[in-house]
Amino acid sequence: MSGTHPFRVLRARPLWIANGVITGVLALLFAVFYVGANVDPAGHMKELPVGLVNADKGAAVGGKQLNLGARITESVKKSTASGDKIDWKVMDEREMREELGKGKLFGALVVPAAFTSSATALTGTAPTGPPARPTLTVLTNQSAGSLGSGLARTATTQAAENASLQVGKELTARIGTAQAKLPAAAHVLLADPAAVTVKDGHPLDSHSGLGLTAFYYALTLVVVGMLSANVLSGQVDHALGYTHNDMGPLRRHRPLIRATRIQTLAISSTLMTGLSLLMGTLVMAGAVGIMGMDAAHLPLLWLYSVCAIAVTGIGALTLLAVFGTPGMLVVTLVFIGMAVPTSGATTPIEALPGFYRFLAEFEPLRQITGGIRSILYYDAQGDAGLTRGWLMMAAGLTAAALFGFGVLGWYDRKGLHRIPAETKPEKTAVPA
Repeated sequence: MSGTHPFRVLRARPLWIANGVITGVLALLFAVFYVGANVDPAGHMKELPVGLVNADKGAAVGGKQLNLGARITESVKKSTASGDKIDWKVMDEREMREELGKGKLFGALVVPAAFTSSATALTGTAPTGPPARPTLTVLTNQSAGSLGSGLARTATTQAAENASLQVGKELTARIGTAQAKLPAAAHVLLADPAAVTVKDGHPLDSHSGLGLTAFYYALTLVVVGMLSANVLSGQVDHALGYTHNDMGPLRRHRPLIRATRIQTLAISSTLMTGLSLLMGTLVMAGAVGIMGMDAAHLPLLWLYSVCAIAVTGIGALTLLAVFGTPGMLVVTLVFIGMAVPTSGATTPIEALPGFYRFLAEFEPLRQITGGIRSILYYDAQGDAGLTRGWLMMAAGLTAAALFGFGVLGWYDRKGLHRIPAETKPEKTAVPA
């Protein structure tokens, strides 16, 4: 036994340098991924999908058919005020409701059916009766993400207000000198005739976290799978006798059972698959049964939860097996560090810098969140994210299997076993 005092290891430069580099890089990467993705969503926003609906039926004015709604939608579509930040999608009301109900729109601007008749009534050219102020309706969609819905609401409200001013100019020019006979209040109303109302385009139940329960539920599945992989990896190593198992002051050690790296990954993956049934059940029971989260399609939600935990866990086990001790850092970066900012749940993908959009194409959390969002908010429609979720989980599992068993098989063929086989001492000839 060495007589060196344990605290003398703190004098070793390699201990400080190696751990300083690892923890420093980790801190820098998390700052870049988390803060960098969210530092300027409005500035990075590009082609945020927003519906543009003209339901206006028009009105006959001076013997001619006038449709102010068509002029508004055409003006908004051609407007350069928002640059390429908003992708205005011209559609009818039915299409708009369907797209909102699939999370494919972050909001919509709707010109109602009686817009022209209400607007022209302010000039006195329409049939007699008390004129009703025309309205433009801004629809939000929190189910697609609170921040994205907020960005769409701001842009859509601004577009509606600009449209109202343009309509006011046209109405003022239309009545010409007759506006002198209007009272002062009518002059003010005519200059900015349309009232802008904001409504929820796809209402959610009260226990839906304002559209965030899908994200937090998916994050729970990913974290459970990732952390369980770390636990199971250690327990399998202990069961095979490769490591000690410390329980408080007690240390247990089992006899060594030699296993190849491929066999070890197969054992831990089998264990993860079986226990995912338990973990998926308990996650759903905790979220829905205990905490009261609003959810439908419970059998499908259970199956999806189990598969998400299993795929995440097997992916994490693969990284741990391939990279060894640094594997947990890699797992943390892949499943948490790069995943949360690119999930599309807090900040929409359309409001992320280009590098983060690239990551979002394959990061596991985004794919899992899309499927959960479809199940919870969009009646489990396949094209609302569920089909993509299933396909990407299958692709992730396939990639993990090919990468993990391929690399570990190479380790085994090269004789890079975790504990090298003991070599027998060579026999030496004894002189006669």
